[in-house]
Amino acid sequence: MSFLRNLSNPSSFTFLSRFTTSSAPLRYGGLGPTQAHQKPRVVVLGTGWAGCRFMKGLDPRLYDIVCVSPRNHMVFTPLLASTCVGTLEFRSVAEPVARIQPAISKEPASYFFLAKCTAIDAHNHVVQCETVTEGAQAPDPWKFTISYDKLVIALGAQPTTFGIHGVHEHAIFLREVHHAQEIRRKLLMNLMMSEVPGITEEEKKRLLHCVVVGGGPTGVEFSGELSDFIMRDVRQRYAHVKDYIHVTLIEANELLSTFDVRLRQYATKQLTKSGVRLVRGIVKDVQDQKIILNDGSEVPYGLLVWSTGVGPSPIIKSLDLPKSPGGRIGIDEWLRVPSVEDIFSIGDCSGYVESTGKPTLPALAQVAERQGKYLANLLNKIGNANGGRANCAKDADFGDPFVYKHVGSMASVGSYKALVDLRHGKEGKGLSMAGFVSWFIWRSAYLTRVVSWRNRIYVAINWTTTLLFGRDISRI
Repeated sequence: MSFLRNLSNPSSFTFLSRFTTSSAPLRYGGLGPTQAHQKPRVVVLGTGWAGCRFMKGLDPRLYDIVCVSPRNHMVFTPLLASTCVGTLEFRSVAEPVARIQPAISKEPASYFFLAKCTAIDAHNHVVQCETVTEGAQAPDPWKFTISYDKLVIALGAQPTTFGIHGVHEHAIFLREVHHAQEIRRKLLMNLMMSEVPGITEEEKKRLLHCVVVGGGPTGVEFSGELSDFIMRDVRQRYAHVKDYIHVTLIEANELLSTFDVRLRQYATKQLTKSGVRLVRGIVKDVQDQKIILNDGSEVPYGLLVWSTGVGPSPIIKSLDLPKSPGGRIGIDEWLRVPSVEDIFSIGDCSGYVESTGKPTLPALAQVAERQGKYLANLLNKIGNANGGRANCAKDADFGDPFVYKHVGSMASVGSYKALVDLRHGKEGKGLSMAGFVSWFIWRSAYLTRVVSWRNRIYVAINWTTTLLFGRDISRI
């Protein structure tokens, strides 16, 4: 990988010092400022929709690109719920960063580092990082710094728990591939455990009760996929427990609140018809095997999936940068962070500062993708005007500001049914439809949006295999 290549080429680093702690040594090094004979360096933090779309559009002839992220791939989140039950395989929704921007693995001064950002020194144009390690036998973390000419923060957001006790300990989120893998392993384990002789009726019902908290698109789509899995696969292959497994979807307000009211009604009817129990309530406490609602009722569960929206992550909160209402990194109309030079922010981690008079954009993939595309074009324009160096774009013509136009929303509700809402905003006019045709549009649209032809072929083959032979129920 790029990081190992970098370690074998120490001339590309400026080694600062070595320190030791009472437990283990921590290693330090860094990429120093770019020289006159080098291309300007753009550092990208994050490999989500915004960061990857930005890197895809950035011209490697103008800039050296350095990406820092705890994962070396982008997740195609609209299809992530399908991987939990075996409709799609996990690699079908993961796109390696090196395929999105080949310069990262080919250009001598462009890199990908499997690491996380720990701090930003905006005055000196330096990012402080630490490598990501996992497992008891993992090497000690390597702390290093990277000097930048332009910095793009695309660190995304984290799931919102509203401070409810027990969520992090007992619930599973659905934002990363490893979340989907954990859900699949847990679901199949519960199915197998429920068939073991001696399991009581009450315990069998608990093990096979899947609870989803959050009635947004992710929660609804996962509930639909799960109900499909139960109807088409569990009832055939787990005959002894087929009558015990069921799904409960808990939402505090309206299901799919941003969709047209007719589509919300259709989704409610379709999910109920598929066997999903809809409960309106607020979760007050999450315990090991049950959740407590605001009315005092207890809901036992074997699998708990938490999908209630997102908020700023700890690193975003800790950065000494302007903030927008809600705690995101504050940006202006050109996606720049005000009061500091050469820092931009895009995606779920950013929001307009109050002085712009603009509302914070929703945390949607289409918002992040368009911001990434806009910023790539903007920095390409600046680079061509010789403004790529640090502190050299103060007088540059930034052109038209970023403008977001909502093109619509889609969501699958299972049983070959989906919702398509093409209104321009919640109160705007436009086409809205539901049913089988909408499901076909939903699949076609997402298939064309998958980043590479490689993954498009994977997805198409997975869908065909599932249609012909059912879902794979191997617990690997």
